[in-house]
Amino acid sequence: MSVLGKINQFRRGAMRNLTKNIGKPKTERNIILVDKAEIKRVLICRPNGRLGNLLLISPLVQEVEEMFPNCKIDLFVKGTLAPIIFENYEAVNKTIHLPKKPFKSLLEYMKVWISIKQQPYDMAINVDQNSSSGRLAVKFSNAKYKFYGDLDEQYSETKNDYEHIAKYPVYNFRNYLTKLGLAKSNKIIPPLNLKLNPFELDNGKKIIDLIVDPSKRTIGIFTFATGNKCFSEEWWLSFYSRLKSEYKDYNIVEILPVENVSQIGFDAPTYYSKDIREIGSVIANIDVFIGADSGIMHLASSVQTPTIGLFSVSNIKKYEPYDGSSVGIDTENCSPGEYFKILNSILANGKLKTYSKAV
Repeated sequence: MSVLGKINQFRRGAMRNLTKNIGKPKTERNIILVDKAEIKRVLICRPNGRLGNLLLISPLVQEVEEMFPNCKIDLFVKGTLAPIIFENYEAVNKTIHLPKKPFKSLLEYMKVWISIKQQPYDMAINVDQNSSSGRLAVKFSNAKYKFYGDLDEQYSETKNDYEHIAKYPVYNFRNYLTKLGLAKSNKIIPPLNLKLNPFELDNGKKIIDLIVDPSKRTIGIFTFATGNKCFSEEWWLSFYSRLKSEYKDYNIVEILPVENVSQIGFDAPTYYSKDIREIGSVIANIDVFIGADSGIMHLASSVQTPTIGLFSVSNIKKYEPYDGSSVGIDTENCSPGEYFKILNSILANGKLKTYSKAV
């Protein structure tokens, strides 16, 4: 690790310790929200720039939209993906970006904090309680109503899906709203949603039809993932060989990562793009997506394509695709034969029942 990397790691640890108690006393204060129409400007803080982590806040954004239909939402994030992901969210007003390397962009870094202080927010929400920058942003804002993202033990004990990273921020936010005097919501938490428009969906159909036979159903695979989440070439070659054998009447297309690499040696027809929304539109036009835990797996889930997430090291309960057509598979405790039973069920029914060995 470089010197700057070590400094940054130390900074993160130090800031987490310094900010972990910010806001906690205030969460017990008796502040009542009399009129929901009072909430017109909302700040949602998730200072992270990864594709998956940004897609995973879309259920919370949808929750805020529904709860406060007249509000405008600003997103405090990192990187440049958020404006692309939330392009078709009418309630999202703008994104505020922290620079990826604050030590090299101190002036830009300071401007971000000043801009947060200057905005007349009515409510500020931190998504991840362990995010020091998120907690500070909520504290620093002038919002009357401030939620710091703290976990709620009541929900963690009563909700069997509370551990999921896209769901617990919504559960915690709902609990916070009850403390403001609003009624408790028991609605099903919405899925991740890229909100593709009809033009994008039609364009995705045209692209995939140029790659594979439009008269056949299509299985999409994504053979890449970061670090030890990535399955070996040997694993993928074995899986792909059986996939070809058992699904001879299907198209199989490989969605390539930005690194333009393939764990199956580019043996299948491929699709490559750096355009996140276009990738999403292509995946939206296939019948099922199979890939390891990654941002592209969450992208597939966000366009409502039945998604099979392959997990070997990640926390499956925290990251699995969760809409009604999707499932996470623990490959350490599930045999290849069972993978294909699950795939058959999705292709046959479109929706998946519960699989005891796949959760």
